Amino acid sequence: MKKLSMSPRDSRVAAIGLLLLAVVIAYFVLLHWWFVAPLRQIRSDMVDLRDTQIRFAAAIAEKPALQQRIAALGAGQAASSAFLAEDDPNTAAADLMQRVVDVVGSHTQSGSCTVSQKVPIPNPPATPGEPYRKAAVSINLSCDIESLAQVLQALEQGTPYVFIDDLSIYRNPVATQQNQAAPLEVQFTLSGYVRPSHTASPAAPTPGTTAASSEGYRS
Repeated sequence: MKKLSMSPRDSRVAAIGLLLLAVVIAYFVLLHWWFVAPLRQIRSDMVDLRDTQIRFAAAIAEKPALQQRIAALGAGQAASSAFLAEDDPNTAAADLMQRVVDVVGSHTQSGSCTVSQKVPIPNPPATPGEPYRKAAVSINLSCDIESLAQVLQALEQGTPYVFIDDLSIYRNPVATQQNQAAPLEVQFTLSGYVRPSHTASPAAPTPGTTAASSEGYRS
């Protein structure tokens, strides 16, 4: 068998190739995974932290403008005609009862309709998560059907907005025996949302506080 021999030039090329391969292997084994990769990860984390700091600094700078906008929205909300005129539930309940009396009094052209009982409901139940306070009253009417339809429609379609719940309509059997045209007996709960009280908006942070907060993100 003839022994394979290499020329001096080929030997040098092979030696250089082996040296380069050893250097690459040594780089990945000794340097890249132990030093270069962690440093690259640290640099990536620093970039992410810098972006986060920029976003927080922008949010802090916008805080006074956002507070002014919230205050303006609150003022507009308090002035809305959808709410009852008063910001106290007891006074608002009294207004609700007077509103029923006024509406009933203005819709008697089509037949008789009277308010037989009106009682405020203390601490009316609220829906979980409801942001506004509620005022409610219990109403009893004695009405002909035409007048009743007009009264209920006027209450629900007017402003401020009110809501009719637990509606019960029946005819008194004793009165029916005496008079076939006896009026309907009506019971329901009338409620509305109390006007939010206008409170002062939170104080805007001082420039020193804002600067300190931004400086804290930089550190």
